[in-house]
Amino acid sequence: MDTIEEMNLGWWRPSPGSVYPLLNELVQSEMLHKRDDGRYELTDKAKAEIDWSFGFTRRRISSPDDVLREFDSLVNYLEDTRSSKKVDLAPYREQLKAIADRISAVAE
Repeated sequence: MDTIEEMNLGWWRPSPGSVYPLLNELVQSEMLHKRDDGRYELTDKAKAEIDWSFGFTRRRISSPDDVLREFDSLVNYLEDTRSSKKVDLAPYREQLKAIADRISAVAE
């Protein structure tokens, strides 16, 4: 969590409640391996699914399941950011509602 906070220059710090369940899920899906020292590393399976570009990673989206996982991750991000940093999302309310309406229309 410290490293993630450092990577984004203190703009956002993930909560343990969002990090550890995600790490466990990634281990169960064989995307990460927990080393003996307690740190995690990507598995070959994960490396095969990731594009490497300019040092940043981006997972390939190849199915509706991938898209839904990404949506869920982004919503978690907004929830965590709002609660941990008390960021006011009011200026974004209309944009969020417009996106939610578009997603609702796709779901019908």
